[in-house]
Amino acid sequence: MTSPTDAPTSSNTRPPVVVPEDDVVFRLAQLVLLLASLRDLNLPGASIERLGYYDFLVANPMLVLTDEEDRDRKRLLMAGFDGRALSYASPAHRFTTRRERLQHDLALLVAYGLVEPAVDKSVLYAATAEGVELAGRFSAVYARSYRLSAEILLTKLRRYSDFRLRDAVQTWTTTARDSARPEALDLLDAIHLLEESPTASDLPLDDAPVPPPHDGRRI
Repeated sequence: MTSPTDAPTSSNTRPPVVVPEDDVVFRLAQLVLLLASLRDLNLPGASIERLGYYDFLVANPMLVLTDEEDRDRKRLLMAGFDGRALSYASPAHRFTTRRERLQHDLALLVAYGLVEPAVDKSVLYAATAEGVELAGRFSAVYARSYRLSAEILLTKLRRYSDFRLRDAVQTWTTTARDSARPEALDLLDAIHLLEESPTASDLPLDDAPVPPPHDGRRI
């Protein structure tokens, strides 16, 4: 009898796909960095609604910066962000999933003493001194890139009212045929677009494709 480690492995066997945002620790680290960046910009904190928008867009800045001549877009490209990455597929679905996890993640950070809620017309979440200190100790390349994205996106989005930000996020996370990000089309989006495309039965008779005869010759 052989142990699991002695079992033969196939060269065609691939490891399962790992999605970083499915990892709780990774998401918590991103939130700590985000809230520390808010504090660096002298912002008192953010409501859970705005924090949901900030959290998703800072991690996916190419949804917002679509102009290829934009200097900030070029800076983020140099930092390693790429709008062609698979993580940009189905942004509306991913945004919804991430927002559903936010309240749970914030509760954990509050329990750890890294984030504190405060009431100012609404409940605002802000990094504590311990949270800022922890964020400053993150030294990975991704952490530096994320800080740059946070600086650029938060500076831009802080000027948006809640209503305008909500409307803009709906636009940025919607994939359409004339989207500024055609590379983000995934299989589900392609099926949706295909269903909207005219079929042969919808075409005028003169434009409809003519099938070849049974002997293989074309008319």
